[in-house]
Amino acid sequence: MKRLKILRRWFAQKFGLARLMCLALLVLFAGARLWDPPPIQELRLRTFDMFQLIDPRHKAARPVVIVDIDDKSLAKLGQWPWPRTRIADLIQNLTTNGAVAIGFDVVFSEADRLNPDQVASQMRYLDDATRAKLRELPSNDQILADAVRRSRVVLGETGQSAISSELDKSLPFTGVATVGEEGAERFLFEFPGLLRNVPVIEKVAAGRGLFTIRTERDGLIRRVPMIMRAQGNIMPSLSLEILRVVTGTPTLLVRTDKTGIRAVRLKGAEIPTDENGQLWVHYARHDPSIYVSAADVLDNTVPPDKIAGKLVLVGTSAVGLNDIKTTPVSRAMPGVEIHAQVLESVLSGAVISRPNYALGVELLAALVIGLLVIILTPNLGPVRLVLAGATFAAILVGVSWFFYARYRYLIDFTYPLLSTTAVYLTLIFASFVREQRQRKEIRGMFAQYLSPELVEQLTPEKLKLGGEEREITIMFSDVRGFTSISESYKRDPQGLTALMNRFLTPLTNVITERKGYVDKYMGDAIMAFWNAPLDDSEHELNACEAAVGMLEKIDEVNKEREQEAADGGHVYIPLNVGIGLNTGVGVVGNMGSDLRKNYTALGDCVNLASRLEGQTKEYGFPIIVGSSTALAAKDKFAILELDFIMVKGKSEPEVIYAIAGREDVMHSAAFQRLRNVTIEMLACYRGRDWQGALDAIERGRRSEDADTLEKLFRLYEARIRDFQLNPPPENWTGAYALLTK
Repeated sequence: MKRLKILRRWFAQKFGLARLMCLALLVLFAGARLWDPPPIQELRLRTFDMFQLIDPRHKAARPVVIVDIDDKSLAKLGQWPWPRTRIADLIQNLTTNGAVAIGFDVVFSEADRLNPDQVASQMRYLDDATRAKLRELPSNDQILADAVRRSRVVLGETGQSAISSELDKSLPFTGVATVGEEGAERFLFEFPGLLRNVPVIEKVAAGRGLFTIRTERDGLIRRVPMIMRAQGNIMPSLSLEILRVVTGTPTLLVRTDKTGIRAVRLKGAEIPTDENGQLWVHYARHDPSIYVSAADVLDNTVPPDKIAGKLVLVGTSAVGLNDIKTTPVSRAMPGVEIHAQVLESVLSGAVISRPNYALGVELLAALVIGLLVIILTPNLGPVRLVLAGATFAAILVGVSWFFYARYRYLIDFTYPLLSTTAVYLTLIFASFVREQRQRKEIRGMFAQYLSPELVEQLTPEKLKLGGEEREITIMFSDVRGFTSISESYKRDPQGLTALMNRFLTPLTNVITERKGYVDKYMGDAIMAFWNAPLDDSEHELNACEAAVGMLEKIDEVNKEREQEAADGGHVYIPLNVGIGLNTGVGVVGNMGSDLRKNYTALGDCVNLASRLEGQTKEYGFPIIVGSSTALAAKDKFAILELDFIMVKGKSEPEVIYAIAGREDVMHSAAFQRLRNVTIEMLACYRGRDWQGALDAIERGRRSEDADTLEKLFRLYEARIRDFQLNPPPENWTGAYALLTK
């Protein structure tokens, strides 16, 4: 383990951590490709669909004709299923016209409902003689069986998950032998049930094959099973059985290896398949010229050369019979035409396949190109980097297309392209992170002199002395009783430093999270403001939210410290802060000297915010705000008017307010009662109704949560007692002059 760590460290130093990550990424993508989850499969399949859309199979000959049970035939001859005698006539006419073989993409799984004996049993009002004559007639199924015997007919069957015919071992099955790895049959699609034709027809047919087609996850038909298992027996598909019958192959050979099925062999041809025994269908575009209407065949109006020498498939395109499929080249293709496409591509030798070495080629391509990208990318400039990426992508797409167009092999370029792109983006991201780290180091050096927020916006103009006027919201916060707290740490100055860091860090985080700019720390005090240097249209609300959040953070810190004090057996002194907020027009910018500058704010509004912070201990509320801030926040916070004051050094009085909480507190019944009490008290006070003001105070003290206002009540009570002895002058406006800063 130690040697591995040393080797990894050496590699990271020698080649770089980003390249090491990219090598790990190549391994990860190789594992994902071997696992082959659905997203990777679908990306690959969509690529193969695109190939067929661009270059579908071109028909040089048309060896297959489809006898279509179409809407025209149903309109003329009635609903499906037709009487078996009509099917017999269809076979007879096709045979007479020279059909090489006839395959049915339908199954005759039940006895004909129009068999004479059944008609004799079901028809009413027949006399006994007529019934007897009907029962003496041959059944329609037998008539169809006689027609099948006289021709070369391959019957269709279908694999089922539940419904099936009873297994009758006396009925014939096509012989299938495997060559290669034993046990590969487990890769075949398996159906527990099998729906066969009625025995009288099955026994005389030249062949029997499954016309079951499996759709992909997205509903498209890309592959058709050539060989399957049904009711425990290995059985060919309808198209493969037609080819077997036509070529006179007694037994089908299935070639296998450790990965599954590789091909199916018959006389004169070997059909490549995937591991599940499916053929990738090389589609041509929908060809209406190979269709003839079943009604025309029965009427003998089809030209004989349309049928002569052809393989005939009997199926349906009628909408009501629900045999319409979606393929890579067509949104709506009758299922019977898919079997025709298989026969055409095999007979013309125009099959497509995915060779067993395809996965190896794709993995090797991803590895080689990925390594080239890892080696070249860090040493190339931006333009060359883009050109190199485009070149690698073009090579992957070009090679994949070459294999398809020349050899009809399906080689996937999306996996190596995806893998290479991931490596490429990782290297680009690593380069970006490296540059950002370098920039951060530079900003860190400047941040020793300037605030980090300002460093982000450094311009030559902003480094000059001076500022600009703009409306801002200023905050001052200070710890109450900090002297006593400091004395408790006089033997542990490092502990006091740790306490201040523990205290200031969460408060600073709250301010910055609410878009505030921390100007400076003054011992245990913080100065911050909003709407500079970055614009903030809701600076008053953000400042108020930050103030309330700071109190919540202080409570959390106090709870932790109280528990620590209890565990450690030492004295616990809670931290309490006072916060002053004010909104107004100030000057913000770089202030100081040519040698040392600080981005800060100046102005009357700043001074008032500082005074308000100092008054929190007098009024008993931790957050006191000016009138402009309160006006902007009155709909979002519980605002309580406190006083009308004249700040020392100012000529204009200011109404000040307390923030008692957020909107939930504002709507509470307890706050509304206290608010009404303070409104009544202030109205009586400013109207010189001293007794009314005292009565309001007494009512307030009897209210719920009255302890919140106790310090305020005491302050006004003391003022009123003084005014009762020494009344204010006649021109008194209710403003109270603060004697201290």
